[in-house]
Amino acid sequence: PRLEIQMLHDRVLVRILEGSGERRSSAGIVIPATAQVAKRLVWGEVFGVGQHARSVKVGDHVLLNPEEQYEVEVQGSTYLILRERDLHAVAAERAEHGTGLYL
Repeated sequence: PRLEIQMLHDRVLVRILEGSGERRSSAGIVIPATAQVAKRLVWGEVFGVGQHARSVKVGDHVLLNPEEQYEVEVQGSTYLILRERDLHAVAAERAEHGTGLYL
């Protein structure tokens, strides 16, 4: 039987967005995700939230540190599981306290 996954408490299920680890310099040179000076945060898409998550919804894009989370594979795709409080930012159409910056 197929069992649907439901996140518990304040847990959030996130998949890292493709290409969010590498970046380009102002001259157009590709800098790989492995070339890091400081800890690099990445954007991911939310695929599930627990009933106590208050600021994120499925479909939001969130900013997180991919090295400090739990990883799980579901149907061939890798997802991260983290607490809502471990997210650094959320990008959504309904931003209440926006920065004026957009993805």
